[in-house]
Amino acid sequence: MTAERIEMIRQRIENALAPSMLEIIDESHLHRGHPGARDGRGHFRVQIVSDRFAGQPRLARHRQVYDALGELMTTDIHALTIEAKTDNE
Repeated sequence: MTAERIEMIRQRIENALAPSMLEIIDESHLHRGHPGARDGRGHFRVQIVSDRFAGQPRLARHRQVYDALGELMTTDIHALTIEAKTDNE
């Protein structure tokens, strides 16, 4: 299931934000036993570089990622750490 989730995350981010670099790391194993992890959703770290973030503050960049992921944030992802930059950063 983890590989499928990572692929779903990848497809949605690539389609919405056309990143020049995208890395998705499953950190679910670090949260075993955590009350929020009991529902089976995962903990992920996303490192993304996209020119679509140009001129955007950090919060706006994160919102773009959340918007790209849509309902995955309630069905497959429990926690998401985002590092969002432009090519020039």
